[in-house]
Amino acid sequence: MGFLDSLGDVLRQATAEGASTAEVHDAYDQVARAVPEEELAGSISDVFNSDQTPPFEQMLSGLFNQSNPQQKAGILNQILGALGPGGLGQLLSSLGGLGGLGGLLSGGRVTPAQAEQISPEQVEVLAQHAARHDPSIVDAAGRFYAQHSTLVKALGAGALALVMSRLSQQRR
Repeated sequence: MGFLDSLGDVLRQATAEGASTAEVHDAYDQVARAVPEEELAGSISDVFNSDQTPPFEQMLSGLFNQSNPQQKAGILNQILGALGPGGLGQLLSSLGGLGGLGGLLSGGRVTPAQAEQISPEQVEVLAQHAARHDPSIVDAAGRFYAQHSTLVKALGAGALALVMSRLSQQRR
């Protein structure tokens, strides 16, 4: 029996009462390495959309806060793509510039240095509006974080268990 056949066993161990955060993280690492990236992306997107987790924009803000500058720039560029130039302009004007973001975001692409100047709270606002403007941003974020799967651990053990549960359900 291969690892993917035993995914249910790994999930049961990771979500058993008394499972430590380290055990959940270890199980997630095993699963993230074993499943195709597109399946992991779909499960992360499912968790972003779940009513069992905080709102998408809140989770994204937390992930942004834990990201390195390149990852921050990457997800910001995904958000800007979902907003589009018109959507970004409307958002910035309606929110009074969102703390001076207009100058940072007006170039079309955010660099890692620029991303470091943007707060998680600003990202939360941007992500919320991007999700309303183009709900496919949730899937794009899922794909982005599937490429940076160790960062997903910042969502917490409950969200990781949910990711693994979704993967297990897909394999049935």
